[in-house]
Amino acid sequence: MKLSIERATLLKAVAQAQSVVERRNTIPILANVLIEAEGNEATFRATDLDIEVVDKAPAQVERAGATTVSAVTLNEIVRKLPDGALVTLTEDSASGRLTIEAGRSNFSLATLPKEDFPVMATSDYAANFSCPAPTLRRLFDKSKFAISTEETRYYLNGVYMHVSDADGGKVLRCVATDGHRLARIDAELPEGAEAMAGVIVPRKTVGELRKLLDDDEMKIAVSVSETKIRFATPDITLTSKVIDGTFPDYTRVIPQGNTRRMEVDAAEFAKAVDRVATVSSERSRAVKLQLDEDRLILSVNAPDSGAAEEELAVAYGDERLEIGFNAKYLLEIASQVDRENAVFMFNSSGDPTLMREGNDTSAVYVVMPMRV
Repeated sequence: MKLSIERATLLKAVAQAQSVVERRNTIPILANVLIEAEGNEATFRATDLDIEVVDKAPAQVERAGATTVSAVTLNEIVRKLPDGALVTLTEDSASGRLTIEAGRSNFSLATLPKEDFPVMATSDYAANFSCPAPTLRRLFDKSKFAISTEETRYYLNGVYMHVSDADGGKVLRCVATDGHRLARIDAELPEGAEAMAGVIVPRKTVGELRKLLDDDEMKIAVSVSETKIRFATPDITLTSKVIDGTFPDYTRVIPQGNTRRMEVDAAEFAKAVDRVATVSSERSRAVKLQLDEDRLILSVNAPDSGAAEEELAVAYGDERLEIGFNAKYLLEIASQVDRENAVFMFNSSGDPTLMREGNDTSAVYVVMPMRV
């Protein structure tokens, strides 16, 4: 195999591949990227047996062929090559080496046979639809902060993507929760998605998918079966197993009867929470919210390190309320707000609080209070 490819093109493909491979694994071939050259393109394939990413890139192919080489090492080499360089990859099957040449640089890497590389079994996808990149980006970006990292409740270690009913008809919905906070984001249901089974997209897949969604003009082809989900652009295909488990009934957690309404400038609120939380060394320190007519006092009291208090002007007309939250959770939720104002709906100091962006109900967040 022999091919020449531009550095920037190669770096993009190899960077995506190396982020999928597991650094610590007992199967050497899983640390490698499979490079296949044919016609006028090169294909780079990487997998950790749960996720597979395939990246196609234009290349000048002199000799067709395929080999596998360490994804992390190749990425490091390409990253350090000068901008605009033309990189030549030559595989010598006799010596089992891949030579990488660019300008005056020359590298030789050990290879493993392509036959040993595991290819993910294909799946029959029950639902196929296409979705604009900005829509998917919003669904996953706004929900992923609430994904649980607790391994014992593995069914919460991802984003639950499914079709649901909302006020205006059916929607494509993403939900994530870790038991302390919840995010529920809706988008218009794409054509062809009606038959989609609800699937839990794992945390790592959500992170990898983010790299496909930067181009606002891009349409992403989404295919879903009961065990797998696939996201594809013309150049990159990301296939992932979904979490085999049942996502809990999240609708029971979303409070319906919260009537105390506070509206606040989201950016100002986030900055104020961040400032008062500075005095506490613990990440999970509670921030106390004292609400009175059109006035909010945020305070933190850490007996060992100090205390802080800040007052904010808010729109609030209900009776006095004191409630405490984990500062980190409040910050994460407030930072999701794209609009100017965040609306908080409270019930009492012991009940979950609802938050949304202005009057927009397509993004709803729930956070559990803390004792203060």
